Amino acid sequence: MFEQIYGYYAIGKNNLNYVCDKYIYIMVNLEWYRTFKSVYKNRNFSLAAKELFISQPAVSQQIGMLEAHVGHKLFNRKSKGVDPTEYANLLNNLIIEALDRLENVENGFRAKAFSANHLITVGISQHLFSSLGSVLISKFDFIDFNFQDDEVLFELVNSKKIDFAIVTQKIDTYDTIQQRLGDIKPVIIGSNSIDTTELQEFLKENDWNATETWLNEKRWYTIDARISHIKLFWMYVFDKKRPTLFANYIIPSEYEMIETLANNHGVGITWSCNAKLFIEQKKVKLLWDSDKMPKTTVYVMCRKNNNFDEILDEITKLLQETLA
Repeated sequence: MFEQIYGYYAIGKNNLNYVCDKYIYIMVNLEWYRTFKSVYKNRNFSLAAKELFISQPAVSQQIGMLEAHVGHKLFNRKSKGVDPTEYANLLNNLIIEALDRLENVENGFRAKAFSANHLITVGISQHLFSSLGSVLISKFDFIDFNFQDDEVLFELVNSKKIDFAIVTQKIDTYDTIQQRLGDIKPVIIGSNSIDTTELQEFLKENDWNATETWLNEKRWYTIDARISHIKLFWMYVFDKKRPTLFANYIIPSEYEMIETLANNHGVGITWSCNAKLFIEQKKVKLLWDSDKMPKTTVYVMCRKNNNFDEILDEITKLLQETLA
């Protein structure tokens, strides 16, 4: 017996590729239909591969196997993307409702299991984990954290590989939700051993040349060799594309960078949310929070219709309070 969209129908073992105008018989890997749905929606193998978080050859292979199974060509390849054939339109009409229902059932069971054990998966930049990600530990019993950049985190949420992501980019899509958590910005901090008397005078007098010279003479800590935070600060505050300083120490984690700076001598630029606790504990000094430096909005992202609305609200409230 092979399952039919609207019940059951017996067919011979030699007729697996049989297709008629009304019925399509199913005995295939469910992932073939997921892949077909994505290609049909995106009209592009590459976009489908990104959405499904698989390789493009895997997409081509699954579509090829599905075409062999139903006995008809489903997509016509063109220079940019693909066009669905009439058989693809028929197949989509027959399976889309059932496939959506099945995915909703999967999400429902998954959500119930997570709710029962308070298990969630959260993606976040490693540079924001200590100030934002670690806050969630006080609220949830089980969290699987994933450290990635914003673009990768979006793909992981969109492909249902993770439940939530803390990101600093607004990405509007039909399938995802983003809620605003608050604003952060790069600020300059320094070790307690640094005398900031001259710096404060320069800032009070708006003497930017003297301020830049004072900063250039200091020992710098940064999180990457490209000194991205420093370049960004110099561009907005000093209106210069490149600072003339060199980083003395490169430590690829903001928390560890600040911790090391606090125990030694020097200055660095970090997100305001990361500096906050260290400043409150008097481990470092806030040297300069420039009004010229624009703020960056932080969002929490998840997929729509994943039955995680209550958890999303809890995460949003908790992190909004943290960034307030």
